[in-house]
Amino acid sequence: MTVLLGLTGSIGMGKSTVAAMFASEGVPVFDADAAVHRLQGPGGAVVPAIGSAFPGTTGPAGVDRTALAAAVLGNDAAMKRLEAIVHPAVAAERAAFLAAHADASLIVLDIPLLFETGGDRAVDRIAVVSAAPDVQRARVLARPGMTPEKFAAILARQLPDADKRARADWVIPTDVPLAETRTQVARVIACAIGSQGR
Repeated sequence: MTVLLGLTGSIGMGKSTVAAMFASEGVPVFDADAAVHRLQGPGGAVVPAIGSAFPGTTGPAGVDRTALAAAVLGNDAAMKRLEAIVHPAVAAERAAFLAAHADASLIVLDIPLLFETGGDRAVDRIAVVSAAPDVQRARVLARPGMTPEKFAAILARQLPDADKRARADWVIPTDVPLAETRTQVARVIACAIGSQGR
């Protein structure tokens, strides 16, 4: 039996670093963000539908993510239109990934908006990646093109970190030395695999 572990965390919490740690331990990791990038890249499956719904946001290179963000951030109706295009395509990619790794004892589903999209109902256990708010803010504002306003708009769409931690089976800290984070990842893997058959 495969244990599905949902891995989530708000922007800037270090989720990509933690996902890479799971992968380095031999755990198959489905990266929802990477799937979205593929689907929205050159020749991507959702590019025509996004171009039709949001004129001027696509071109030969696929989706212009900056233009698309400007079209949907802060606009709930537009965001719902976009999600109706993207979510089913990501679900299909995830189903194919699960089928390809059906013999694994543990699979990590790296899903940024796990709780917000109801994805928590489709996993067996949940690990939340977390860091102190000042660490999170410094990391995010150091990203190219990020502004305090954009950061606030993104945070407004995400369940607060405290709520995520309260609903998690495990919290993996990233505002500690990397070795400590890695130790916690190994502990989560051991516990998650040990929870089979419970």
